[in-house]
Amino acid sequence: MLIAAIQLLLNLDCLAQAAANPPLKTIEPYRLAITETKTTNIIFPKAIVSVDRGTSDILVQKAKGVENILQVKAANNKIAETNVTVVTADGKLSSFLLSYSLEPSVLNISVGSASQTGTITMSPESVNQVEVQSLASSVAASKRKSPRIRDKNSGVSLKIDGIFIHDEILYWRISIANESIIGYSIDQLRFFIMDQKKAKRTASQEIEISPAYVFNSTHKVAAGDLKTLVFAVPKFTIPDDKILAVQLMEKNGGRHIEIEVKNRHLMRAIPIEASKRP
Repeated sequence: MLIAAIQLLLNLDCLAQAAANPPLKTIEPYRLAITETKTTNIIFPKAIVSVDRGTSDILVQKAKGVENILQVKAANNKIAETNVTVVTADGKLSSFLLSYSLEPSVLNISVGSASQTGTITMSPESVNQVEVQSLASSVAASKRKSPRIRDKNSGVSLKIDGIFIHDEILYWRISIANESIIGYSIDQLRFFIMDQKKAKRTASQEIEISPAYVFNSTHKVAAGDLKTLVFAVPKFTIPDDKILAVQLMEKNGGRHIEIEVKNRHLMRAIPIEASKRP
C-alpha cells in the first residue's frame, strides 16, 4: 500500500508538471524555391503586418498598392538556404524556408487552409476614392469599347465590353441583360485568377480579385431589364497558364454564367488620361 501511495503521488506530480508546462507546438515552414530573375508572389488571407528575412541575400517587398501580397526574389545565385517570417493582421505567423533554383516550379502561391482563397486587396492609401468614383461613372457612360467577351444562360447574358486603365486601377464595364420573363437575383459577381486547365479548384489554384469600388452595384435584374456596372479593381496581369474568370451566380437558381478573360484582353485596355474622361 505504501508503494502504491508513493506511485500515486509521483503520477500526480508528473500530471501537475505537464499541466504547468504544456507541450510546445511547432509551426512547419513552407519550402519555397526562388531565383534572381523572376519574382515569387505570396498571397496572404489578411494584410501583412511585419516581415523578417534571414539574410540580406533575400529581397522582399509588399506589392505596390496592395496590403496582402509579398514579393520575394533572390539577390544573387549564390544564396544559402535561409528563411522569411511573415505576421499578418489576423495574428497568424507564416514561416518560409527559402532555397535557390534557376527555374522555380512555382511563382505564385496562396497561403491558407483548403477552405480559403487568396484575395488581392488594395491598400486604402493607394485609392483616391473621389477620383475612382468619378472615373467609374465616366466609364459607364463612355462610348469607347474594347473587344467584347460574353456568354449567356437561359435568357440571361453577361458581357464585358470595356476594360479601361488609369494609374493602379483597372475599370471593367460589365453588362447583365435579362431577356427572360423571370427576374434574376444576383448571389455573387466575382473575379478570380485560376489555372487554364480545368482542374478541381482548390485554394492554391484560385486568386480572387477584390474590387476597390463598384459603380451602380445591384442585386437584381428585372425581367427584360439591362444593368451596366463598373468594377474598379487593382491593376494585374494574367500568367500564360492562367485565365481570369468572371463568374455570375444566381441566388436560389441555376442560371450561372462564367466568362474567361486572357492576358491579351488586358493588353487592349483603354488608357484613361488624367485630363480627359472616356
